[in-house]
Amino acid sequence: MNERMNDNLWLTAAECAERIGLTVKALRLYEKRGLINPRRTGKTWRLYGVEDITRLNEILALKRLGLSLARITELLAGQATDLDRTLVMQQTQLLSLRSRVEDSLSRINALRQRIAAGEPISINELVSIAKETSMNDQSADAVAWRRYEQARPRTEGEIAPELHDHYLGAYLFDWGSSITIARREGGLTAQVLGQEAIDIYPEKEDEFFYRVVTAQISFHRGQDGRVDSLVLHQDGYEQLAPRIDVAEAARLAADLENRTKNRRPVDNSEVLLRSVIAEHQSGEVDYDRMVPALADAGREQVSMIRADLERAGALRSISFKGVSSDGWDVYDVAFENAVMEWRFALAADGRFSGLFFRRLP
Repeated sequence: MNERMNDNLWLTAAECAERIGLTVKALRLYEKRGLINPRRTGKTWRLYGVEDITRLNEILALKRLGLSLARITELLAGQATDLDRTLVMQQTQLLSLRSRVEDSLSRINALRQRIAAGEPISINELVSIAKETSMNDQSADAVAWRRYEQARPRTEGEIAPELHDHYLGAYLFDWGSSITIARREGGLTAQVLGQEAIDIYPEKEDEFFYRVVTAQISFHRGQDGRVDSLVLHQDGYEQLAPRIDVAEAARLAADLENRTKNRRPVDNSEVLLRSVIAEHQSGEVDYDRMVPALADAGREQVSMIRADLERAGALRSISFKGVSSDGWDVYDVAFENAVMEWRFALAADGRFSGLFFRRLP
């Protein structure tokens, strides 16, 4: 039997290095670090297969995010390869880059049309375009890396049961919602205001993870050693929530119950929704009106949203339906060619903290 088997399955060191754009020396270094484990033939030749190529793809993706080889080794050595997780990370980078390019081109095109019409262009507009053109995409890289890290498999660890008391209580996100950590038999739950409580499990002291969603919670301690905040790690973002007292948590819950029961929208609710729909229809979205996580997610999806709205046609009418259990204003929105449900939530400072739409039958 041919020791190399099928060329589509196995590559020599020279072939692997050439096709991927590495040196044979780099392959040897990764092997020495325990990152790859090429097959050996009877003549001790190294052959690189699907698992090795997948791992090399992971290594190169993480290097592009600025991680050192030592850090990459710490993360990957001894771990199974995960091609889908790597592809998701790369997809995030490319989608963000594409959306930023399309946004910049849209702005440039609008400015050119105004110049052709003899309209003046402000210094602020020119500075904004220059900044967009020259900036790198570090924010997208950071989000991609965090999504990759958050998606890695977690293993439940043992912590002292008395530590559970340190984490109990309510915490407030800057976008206005709260999360409550409570006891359950044998552990803890986390409950975002207006949602169901979900079990969380310790990975180690002060660090917990969910099993039903890809998310983690880390607790932070102040100088006195007490837990004074937590961070929710999800979808590539890290959302800080300082601890709040029982009275504040009760007030937030009562306000949500009142809005939901009495179908009371936020101030200027319909005006806000009409404006955000119009921005997405025109392709000129003001992301400063959104919290950072929503703004980044919006940039990734701006082309898809605009395409959906173009197919839907002109806006005809908006009808308020009520307030969802987690505090979102909900509307039926009729367009020329479609009827959709739109819903949104606001942060405490008035910025959009959530935005969602779907077509109705």
